[in-house]
Amino acid sequence: MVVLNRIYTRTGDKGETALGDGTRVPKHAPRVSAYGTVDELNATLGLARLHATAELDPALSRIQNDLFDLGADLCVPDIENDATAKYPRLRMAAAQVDRLESEIDAFNAELTPLRSFILPGGSALSAHLHLARTVCRRAERLAIELAAAETVNAEAVKYLNRLSDWLFVAARIANDKGAADVLWVPGANR
Repeated sequence: MVVLNRIYTRTGDKGETALGDGTRVPKHAPRVSAYGTVDELNATLGLARLHATAELDPALSRIQNDLFDLGADLCVPDIENDATAKYPRLRMAAAQVDRLESEIDAFNAELTPLRSFILPGGSALSAHLHLARTVCRRAERLAIELAAAETVNAEAVKYLNRLSDWLFVAARIANDKGAADVLWVPGANR
């Protein structure tokens, strides 16, 4: 599918990059910012996986692969002509969103209900998952901003929204099923 014989191409030396359809755009273009932040999210999940439990690692691995799908979706803007494209477009699917929802429901069933907001922390895995959650929220905001100006696959935005929720409940699972969550104490340091 992809052959990378050379890592550097010099084609971006003047501040432009190519989208998946070959269109040249500035590296600061909203579409590039959106899929670049998805790439950043994927890297944060790579760090989280260094601490992952056997329970969470397979799902994190699958999500990292999904994030490459998401980046491929976001980097090709011409959604209207997907059916007539020379090559099939890789787009996020409702089944990927549904899978996240199922896992959120299963994880949440193992957790005690929250009676306070929680602070990022507890275990190393939980802290990394909370960091990934905040990067995911930024990617979602950028995808929504992009969708206000250009066509974006709605499933891509839904996936990011569900993934941030997934990361939140996974962080609680990583904290001994929520037992080691760090609770917010309003006004504790006044």
